[in-house]
Amino acid sequence: MNDSTDAAPRRGRGRRPSQQVRTEILAAAGHLLLTEGMASFTIERVAALAGASKMTIYKWWPSRGALALEGYAASVDRALSVPDTGDIEHDLTTQLLTYVALLRDTPAGRVIGQLVGAAQTDAELAAVLHRSYSTPRRAAGLAALHTAQERGQIRPDADPEVLIDQLWGACLYRRMMPDQPLTDDFARALVHNLLRGVRA
Repeated sequence: MNDSTDAAPRRGRGRRPSQQVRTEILAAAGHLLLTEGMASFTIERVAALAGASKMTIYKWWPSRGALALEGYAASVDRALSVPDTGDIEHDLTTQLLTYVALLRDTPAGRVIGQLVGAAQTDAELAAVLHRSYSTPRRAAGLAALHTAQERGQIRPDADPEVLIDQLWGACLYRRMMPDQPLTDDFARALVHNLLRGVRA
């Protein structure tokens, strides 16, 4: 084990607010997950990193997988936000390039594959995946697409739910089924080809 990773941080005296403890646990979970992967991820190591007790962690997260998924979601949340410059093609391309880089160039791509795979046979984990990761991510994309429709940049009869799957789903598919490379050019082509069909 890496001593620097497992050493509990020094804490000042006094009881920390529960929201601070929760935030620090999620930060520790995300750090451990993205640096060492799911195989090395344990409640004990997260507790040591966050300076929290295992009892506290189990109070909020029923399982190792649930904690891992929320830690992952908290770690990548900022990277997966959708910008709003008023140009939907630019904004979708910018976000998709960020997503591709995350999947391809960081441990996050491997980790989300492990978590999605585990969720196929773990109903509890699947529920956390839906609540903490896929639903918020989908909502951000849908908001951007609905705004583009209101601005007249996308046809009103286009279905944003389908567009989400065509864009982000295609990237995740290439990450998990690597028959073809996940490249920046692929991300740009996805946006360009899609908007040619739905642009107002």
